[in-house]
Amino acid sequence: MAGLTDVLRERAELHPDRIAYIAGDLQSTYGDFDRRADRAAAALAASGVGHGDRVAILDKNSLEYAEQCFGAARIGAVQVPVNYRLEPDEVAYIVNNARAKVFIVGPEFVPVLDAVASRLEHTTHLIVIGGPPGAYRDYSTWLDEAPAAVLPGTATSDVFVQLYSSGTTGLPKGVMLTHDNFLSVLPLTHGAWDIDDASVMAIAMPMYHVAGHALSICVIYEGITGVLNRDPDPTAIARAVERHRVTHLFLVPALLQFMPMIPAVAEADMSSLRIMLYGASPISEDVLRGAMAMLPHTGFIQVYGLTETTGAITMLPAADHDLSGPGLRRLRSAGLPNQGCDLRIVDPSTLADLPAGAVGEILCRTPQNMKGYWRLPEATAATLLPGGWLRTGDAGYLDEDGYLYIHDRVKDMIISGGENVYPAQIENVLMDHPAVGDCAVIGVPDERWGETPKAVVVLAADATDEELIEHCRARLAHFKCPTSVERRDSIPRNPTGKILKRELRDPYWRDEDRPVR
Repeated sequence: MAGLTDVLRERAELHPDRIAYIAGDLQSTYGDFDRRADRAAAALAASGVGHGDRVAILDKNSLEYAEQCFGAARIGAVQVPVNYRLEPDEVAYIVNNARAKVFIVGPEFVPVLDAVASRLEHTTHLIVIGGPPGAYRDYSTWLDEAPAAVLPGTATSDVFVQLYSSGTTGLPKGVMLTHDNFLSVLPLTHGAWDIDDASVMAIAMPMYHVAGHALSICVIYEGITGVLNRDPDPTAIARAVERHRVTHLFLVPALLQFMPMIPAVAEADMSSLRIMLYGASPISEDVLRGAMAMLPHTGFIQVYGLTETTGAITMLPAADHDLSGPGLRRLRSAGLPNQGCDLRIVDPSTLADLPAGAVGEILCRTPQNMKGYWRLPEATAATLLPGGWLRTGDAGYLDEDGYLYIHDRVKDMIISGGENVYPAQIENVLMDHPAVGDCAVIGVPDERWGETPKAVVVLAADATDEELIEHCRARLAHFKCPTSVERRDSIPRNPTGKILKRELRDPYWRDEDRPVR
């Protein structure tokens, strides 16, 4: 089986003049994009990057982002996308943890580069895309000046991309996804998503997110046109759909909630949309009804998955989106597992299988499962079990027909607007505040974001809610910060000292339709 860079080469030879990507007013044909990937590979090789080396990139969706991904893979190197919503300390941690030799930054993020450049321990080349002249190498010049390179072959078992997904410890973990991981899931989308040669796929999710990254690869695999939305802005997305006659779009529920409320979105002609994919966080019935009313002739498909599973492992097809009668219950499910994906529901303590309808931890066995966590053998062993099973950390159940229902999360992760937020990281920051004696962070319902972090604190000195929140905002990305604070005399714990977070969460979720929205 050919690797993903060979797939790109084949598509370029088959239809060199077909548009591969559109980014704003720029576009690149398959022939041009293939050549640009070769130039990116040559520039990386000239910078001392070789097989297995990591190349970090901090940018919004762009042609350069995509060409660097394929360029790195052509020399057996690995792209490391960095979440552009992170604070400089968090960015520095990821670039250092990945041991990235090259760090490529978009023009808006030069101030972040300025803040971290002196702290990067393994990075020898700092490159800025389209930025003003300054202390860093210009991206275009870097590519143009690189000598041609002989590109070595790569194995499909090689790591293609390393996406960072935080763990319950609060430290980000590098999820290693191989060519084989992507090649196991991409063939499944063709029929299930009704893709043909005339399809146009919008990449509206950031490419640091597994959804945005996987969809950008799907474009090349299918040999279709991809529209790269630089920002996940509802109005810009709607206008791009109208302008480029987009047929396929993936959005998180938070965006689906906003779009019907925006006049410019309502005025846009989005009749070209055949398929609306949604996922990354649970969706309420009201939000789904509003989105389906906005796009009455579009098929809606829900997907569920993890970064560790190369994205979606289940799908609720358009045929199951029945807003009336008995089909309404099925809308609360995450759908059926992908072909080649096995699911088990187990007791999280014993890993014993549970019967249909019983809630337990979701395990999956699929060729989509990650290779492992970068330089974390113990965390890998705790997640990837013998027999090829992966612990998702999510709790749910399977009904008699094999549909998966997400009930809760075994881990304490909060999903706010499609972004993963880990309480331990916030708790560590809060405990650094001199007024905080003890604390816990939980997710509470939020109409806009699905859920947001709430800080439950025991104070040892006077401090306002605003002071505690601002303390977090100075050290963390804003989407990770508490939006509210509750004061208590003590934090409930079990005899071993573990915080009883379910006890803290239950009062807030008791009146909700679902334990997790």
